[in-house]
Amino acid sequence: MARKILIISLLSLCFLSHSCKKEIANDNNDIYEEGTFTDPRDGIVYKTVKIGNQVWMAENLKATKYSDGTDIPNVTSNYGWYDQISDAYCWYDNDPDIGNTYGALYNWYAVNTGKLCPTGWHVPSDAEWTALTDYLGGKIFAGCKLKEAGTVHWNSPNTGATNETGFTALPGGGRGYEGKFNSIGGGGYWWCATEYHTNAWLRYMYYYSGNVYRSNHGKENGYSVRCVRD
Repeated sequence: MARKILIISLLSLCFLSHSCKKEIANDNNDIYEEGTFTDPRDGIVYKTVKIGNQVWMAENLKATKYSDGTDIPNVTSNYGWYDQISDAYCWYDNDPDIGNTYGALYNWYAVNTGKLCPTGWHVPSDAEWTALTDYLGGKIFAGCKLKEAGTVHWNSPNTGATNETGFTALPGGGRGYEGKFNSIGGGGYWWCATEYHTNAWLRYMYYYSGNVYRSNHGKENGYSVRCVRD
């Protein structure tokens, strides 16, 4: 009876802590701690993973409201997206079912509100993305460890992908400034919170490479977002 009570108590503690955690290790004995987080805005449960000293969401953001409860404008038309110089989001091909897997696409104006991620989280800066790739051995190797393995979502051959970190980077594609959707299955693009002149920094990964690439694009583009804990 005492043993049963102990087991029930431990299960209850795990439930109440809101995030049941599991540690995974690779061949180099690097430890990545997995968990979950429930977004209070919409009840969506995101997988999380601790990599080094950072805790990342292990899924692309799907929020349609800001952390203060206000709606993020949903722009569906190509012309409307092209003409947009303020915050907006959309689903790839304007299909919420695709968004259930790949998350939403946000322009950088939405990122720049500072309210896109839930309270206690934020869109990572350029420096925080660099810290992540440095921890994983540099940008030449990091993509292999971050990309979801296999070709269920990535195009073949999905070079080098092991997803050993549990980050599960997906190829959600993007929406260009002219409003056209592109690259789903072939590439994943994630905004940074850091500006570069009239553009902003981002990171991206391709199906044919194990690299994590760094560049800056126009703020009107629609890309995925990962949140990192404060």
